[in-house]
Amino acid sequence: MASFDLAYNARIAQLHASLGIAPGYAQHSGLPLQIEPDELVDAGKDMFDRDQRLTPSALAAWQKMQQTAADQGITLLLVSAFRSVDYQAQLIRKKLDSGRTLDDIMQFNAAPGFSEHHTGRAVDIACPEDEPLQESFENTSAFKWLSENADRFGFVMSYPREHRHAISYEPWHWCFQLDQ
Repeated sequence: MASFDLAYNARIAQLHASLGIAPGYAQHSGLPLQIEPDELVDAGKDMFDRDQRLTPSALAAWQKMQQTAADQGITLLLVSAFRSVDYQAQLIRKKLDSGRTLDDIMQFNAAPGFSEHHTGRAVDIACPEDEPLQESFENTSAFKWLSENADRFGFVMSYPREHRHAISYEPWHWCFQLDQ
């Protein structure tokens, strides 16, 4: 196991160096290193018709939460779920290539190795009455329902207002916590 940890840490350090992310990101951001799971299952299509995956327990909890919300007249749409470390690096590289600064990108995207999406337990959620991945999600009935009910299904909002991490407020980002 220790060799895996060393190999994973070396892989993360190499990706960070290639993106220009300074050593010490973990200390600066306050975000923990996230490990990719051994098992992922098909979570169906997201709202953009892209295939998504989650851990088996996160998928079961997501489906139960989504169905319970639907039974109460609330539509929860999946925007994204599992993202590999390499995919996270590609997202950041694409934004850098478009002219955005690394400091700007790091306000909204965790560095490779530090996104909860790597765990297969995080979901970005939207609803039909709002644009996805916008702070305005906090004003929707879906957000109100999640705030009142998500914990019953094991989900918590990872980046509330005034949190301690170097990521902006994300009312749409929820992570399943029960299978840790």
